[in-house]
Amino acid sequence: MSLPQPVPPSWKDLGKSSNDLLGKDFPINNVTLEVKTFTPSNVAFKVAGARDTKSSLIGGDIEAKFFNKPHGLVFTQSWTTSNILKTQIEVDNQIAKGVKLDLQTALTPDTGAKSALFTTTYKQPGLHTRAFLDVFKGPTFTADTVIGRDGFLVGAEASYNVTEGKITKYATAIGYSAPEYAVTLHGLGNLSTFAASYYHRVNPDVEAGAKAVYDTRASPSGNVALEVGAKVYLDSAAYVKAKINNIGVLALGYTQSLRPGVRASFGLALDTQRLNDQASQGAHKVGASFTFDG
Repeated sequence: MSLPQPVPPSWKDLGKSSNDLLGKDFPINNVTLEVKTFTPSNVAFKVAGARDTKSSLIGGDIEAKFFNKPHGLVFTQSWTTSNILKTQIEVDNQIAKGVKLDLQTALTPDTGAKSALFTTTYKQPGLHTRAFLDVFKGPTFTADTVIGRDGFLVGAEASYNVTEGKITKYATAIGYSAPEYAVTLHGLGNLSTFAASYYHRVNPDVEAGAKAVYDTRASPSGNVALEVGAKVYLDSAAYVKAKINNIGVLALGYTQSLRPGVRASFGLALDTQRLNDQASQGAHKVGASFTFDG
């Protein structure tokens, strides 16, 4: 008799371990500050801001989120410094077990620009499927499905433009996930771009990963991109990360938990092929991120 199957990851989370290792905790383009608080009445507030280190422009947003756990309802309202009003309504496990409904809207009062995305998610052991309807763009219907069994994963995605009556995008992926490692292969952009990612938890203190992307539409001299990285825990409150790509850009990250709920991250990116070029100082980047979670 086979063992019970877990719910597989969603389409966007295929290869997540490798993507997080290579993409998160490298604040090299800006300085960010994020403050989160939670009230006894099930309301969460978040204020976030970012200063671009190149342009010195500052942007931010304020968000309020209300939780009604008995009815599986989450209501989120946010306002950005670009004067965009965003609303999100989520209803989980109310219509049927494993079914989640999600409506996200955005409105820019200055220009009248608006968007609305309705999402339905269905999860059960061995299956994770989602359907999206972009109301004002097309409208466009997008669906993706991931099937998992004994660690093996198979997924696909497709978009259909209702007005034009044709499929505008499709992609597929296969992978294998185990507690210590994961491997994922993607065929993206109507199977014009292929990506392979690998993640390995070497031991409790060391993680390693790599990602390669092959773009059939690019020139032969630059159609393959490769990136490798590692994460090392110094102790229970600090870790360092490093990655380097095939064009010689080295990125370093250091994250420290100062106290419960307070975290600081620092990042540095160096173009190793232009270290001695005095005119290339702009190619090197630094940044920082501070998070207060109350």
